[in-house]
Amino acid sequence: MIESLCVKVPRPAGESTRKSLIELHLLDNNLKIKSNKHYIFIPVSKPIEGLGELGTEFFEIAGHENPMPPVSGAYELIGDIAIIDQHEKNPLEMANVLLKHKNIKTIFQATSAVSGEYRTREVSFIKGEKKTETIYRENGCKYLLDVTQVYFTPRLSTERMRITAQVKNGDTVVDMFAGIGPFSILIAKTYPDSYVIAVDKNPVAIKYLRENARLNKIKNIEIREGDAKNEIKGISDADHVIMNLPHSGFEFLDSTFGIIKRGGIIHFYAISHEADLFEGLTGEIEACARKAGLQVFSLDRRIVRPYAPYQYNICIDFQVSSQVI
Repeated sequence: MIESLCVKVPRPAGESTRKSLIELHLLDNNLKIKSNKHYIFIPVSKPIEGLGELGTEFFEIAGHENPMPPVSGAYELIGDIAIIDQHEKNPLEMANVLLKHKNIKTIFQATSAVSGEYRTREVSFIKGEKKTETIYRENGCKYLLDVTQVYFTPRLSTERMRITAQVKNGDTVVDMFAGIGPFSILIAKTYPDSYVIAVDKNPVAIKYLRENARLNKIKNIEIREGDAKNEIKGISDADHVIMNLPHSGFEFLDSTFGIIKRGGIIHFYAISHEADLFEGLTGEIEACARKAGLQVFSLDRRIVRPYAPYQYNICIDFQVSSQVI
């Protein structure tokens, strides 16, 4: 047994966290990941913020046995569909290995980045069953989706649990860019006395969001189709607002300040360069709040996942109060 630095995360978030650590080249492959009833402990080579609780544990040295051949390359697994990263040069070789796993039926490769009004990406069929629809299970919820028509990533599993843990029964939560509902459904299911308003402008995402509410037997959710600036009008005293639109969230911040209650929390996502992960963005948020006659106080700032070389998907949680003149 060897004592090592590690990241502690809830069990459902273990796989997505492991993949994030691999992308960051921080996973210590010389030691075996361990778990208990509630948590996964993942050994890391150096400290990292934003991916879980950092601590130390004793780990066994990793052996060489592996029931599934290792996959050399980056991919996402959504239900029984694997999507190979667009930059991988040997997708067919990766597909042959992935299809040896009994739970993987279909292999695509992304051929573009996530882009466009509906935040989707182009994919190319590689091997397996020719289908685009799957059911993905996460944190006790299940989600039906079409990987070619809606945006979804399993890599935010930990983040969805983190936000959900901040909500209380009785809270009003507005999910401004809800997609197929991974934040909204989890919150509504966890807190049946909460009231969740889920908004998205992609009609296909809304179709799946409605179906996912039905699949998970969710009653305490209101689903609105359209541009968030218009669809949130008339809302007042929201306890939490989730702004998971990392490339253009600032365009909607003024509208968000109009619906959040004093003491409410905004969960703001952005893409940030490692040279200035948080300070510049925090300053912009504070300036926008002042124009609205408000003050904001940063509660948490964290890296959610790597996005591109030297760039990260980050989240700033901030609380809103009236401005002191």
